[in-house]
Amino acid sequence: MIINGLVLLAQYTGEVSGNKEWMIDFFALHNVQSDLFKPHQLVTHLFMHGDFFHFFFNMFALWMFGNMLENLWGSKRFLIFYILCGLGAAAIHLGWLWYEVQPFMSEVTAFKQLPTAEGFLQFFKKHKALTEMDLDQLNLLYSKWSVDPGNQNYMQSAVDLVQQRAQQELSTPTVGASGAVFGCLAAFGYLFPNTLIYIYFFFPIKAKWFVILYAAAELWMGIRNSGGNIAHFAHLGGALIGFLLVLYWNKKNRQTFY
Repeated sequence: MIINGLVLLAQYTGEVSGNKEWMIDFFALHNVQSDLFKPHQLVTHLFMHGDFFHFFFNMFALWMFGNMLENLWGSKRFLIFYILCGLGAAAIHLGWLWYEVQPFMSEVTAFKQLPTAEGFLQFFKKHKALTEMDLDQLNLLYSKWSVDPGNQNYMQSAVDLVQQRAQQELSTPTVGASGAVFGCLAAFGYLFPNTLIYIYFFFPIKAKWFVILYAAAELWMGIRNSGGNIAHFAHLGGALIGFLLVLYWNKKNRQTFY
């Protein structure tokens, strides 16, 4: 929690000093097909957050569920559990991103193999430009290319813009401790299934039902791709790894493993 707080402070400091974009590009988790992806991001993204409320709710959940797990296991075992859940969540999230982006990347490859003005227009009708400036540039290029379809310069400019749009699509960053926190939630539900959790501090529900319902909701929203920029499959990945770890440890009935 202290590390997360210090990193959030560093993010705010970077925003003031003009280094925010560099920090996001270097430390946040990116699609493996992105030019910005680096292996260390599998760990570093766990300690970054989008804003204070994202940080607060993750840390509140970490304190609420992780506290009892750490008291039960000890600090070393809990830390290893936390990092493994975060890594598992990141791996499953990256796998889902790879699957999700394949149709888009197939369209990019098809256009690069046979670039046409009409294909260029259709591509950007389906996959919108991210800024008004980009949109103006696209319309101008299309108008010129339509008049002179054999112009190699226009063709290369179109390929470059499609490739740039592909990198924009691939380079959406993922930050947050949510995957590791969901691992803690799953472990808590397994180890303390009948402990009451009070939703909004008023509505009691047993931990086992809370975990099951929450996981089902995350799966439904992940498949429907709803919930804005929330990484639902990272949450599910963390919960799955957390459940499997605690199931294995409980089966082996070992007091320590580090």
